[in-house]
Amino acid sequence: MTPGEAVAVEASEAGITPLEALLRRGRLRATLTMLGPAFVAAIAYVDPGNFATNVAGGARFGYLLLWVVLAANLMAMLIQYLSAKLGIVTDHNLPESFRAHYPRWMSWGMWVQAEIISMSTDIAEFLGAALGLNLLFHVPLFIAGVMTGFIAFGLLELRRRGYRPFELAITALLGIIFLGFLYETLKIGPSASGVASGLVPHMDGPDALYLAVGIIGATVMPHAIYLHSALTKGRMPVHNDAERSRVLRFERTDVIIALGLAGLINLTMLAVAAKLFHGAGLTGVDTIPGAHTEFGNLVGGGAALAFAVALFASGASSSSVGTYAGQVVMGGFINVNISLYVRRIVTMIPALVVLAVGVSPTSALVLSQVVLSFGIPFALIPLVMLTSRRDVMGVHVNRRLTTSTAWTLAVVISGLNVFLLTQAAGLG
Repeated sequence: MTPGEAVAVEASEAGITPLEALLRRGRLRATLTMLGPAFVAAIAYVDPGNFATNVAGGARFGYLLLWVVLAANLMAMLIQYLSAKLGIVTDHNLPESFRAHYPRWMSWGMWVQAEIISMSTDIAEFLGAALGLNLLFHVPLFIAGVMTGFIAFGLLELRRRGYRPFELAITALLGIIFLGFLYETLKIGPSASGVASGLVPHMDGPDALYLAVGIIGATVMPHAIYLHSALTKGRMPVHNDAERSRVLRFERTDVIIALGLAGLINLTMLAVAAKLFHGAGLTGVDTIPGAHTEFGNLVGGGAALAFAVALFASGASSSSVGTYAGQVVMGGFINVNISLYVRRIVTMIPALVVLAVGVSPTSALVLSQVVLSFGIPFALIPLVMLTSRRDVMGVHVNRRLTTSTAWTLAVVISGLNVFLLTQAAGLG
């Protein structure tokens, strides 16, 4: 019996609402029971694409882009909370709400772009897990990709058994990633002054901007925006606006803890690469296998092992989360549902093709993150529009400051993408 089912039984026996039954257990137990959705969403913020962009950014530019990582994670906290809020208040996920309030042709268009973004996401996650297996056990990349598919099937089976087993498994894998980079940080010891200078906003040319946009794309993930609203809808039954407000407060705590942990991982990832590679003049370390080799050469086998284990945990967990998000997107925008297993098989094909033809995995990872950044406005703008509508959100409609901040983020991210396009086209 899951915690939610146990609370429902207790509430029924006592003649009270499920939330009242939960609160009777004490604040700490209630909080722990409500934690989970943001941890599943947070795994998307430390997926293999982050490894690629953070390693490349730290090696080439040192601590320069730390402020971008921090800013991206602060953006993520607001964005993911708004997504969770939409699910709690409306009992519908973001794609479902969009389909309910906007024309059918727009829903189909949103679905098409979301599927393209999902494919890009899946390539990054699959390649990361395959690279992790390759680095750990020297498994050929294509075979490692097939093995990753089976691992993802196992994690998705947990989702079929209820939300809690899946949440706990993903949270455990997030913990493994955190421990891996905690070990790296303690072993390597990034410069405190370098970290402080890197947190001051500044930029150094179009190459740095390209990686900065990639970092934003790897951090603020479109599929996580769609998914979070699905993770919170109906998770805790509520009977009035007062109970919704209590659940929203729990979810804010969930977001702050989970996204704070993901942000810390990203910051340490880039800072470690800056100290180890940039500090030693190894600015050309821009591949994950190259980083793994240099960890072993410069620090030792333990550091290389921790890096590979964290990479594999990241790829395996985010691959399953991405598949689940793809199902939410399809079911929400066009009201078509297919088996998670069928979707897993279909979406793993492009990644296996990339592995089979021998494309550089790290280059594909970085490029996929830039593609992802172009999908952010298509998820973020509808989210802001819907959560700002009183007819959708009722008394929980966004405050003016929240709406203004969210619109600013959408404009900034969109502007960065346009600038990146002009640079790529040689117009900037």
